[in-house]
Amino acid sequence: MTTTKQPLSHLDWLESEAIYILREVAGQCSNPVLLFSGGKDSLCILRLAEKAFRPGKFP
Repeated sequence: MTTTKQPLSHLDWLESEAIYILREVAGQCSNPVLLFSGGKDSLCILRLAEKAFRPGKFP
């Protein structure tokens, strides 16, 4: 049985790039900050941060 790896959709690729950037910034900065206003943009970035760092603690 062989499995073929399907390419990422454009949206999945954008999500993985955003997660990569969050991890890179967290690794390079001693005290990274994520501003949160409660709007839809803030909710999106919070969800990306959860995907990037959970189940561990946020940096």
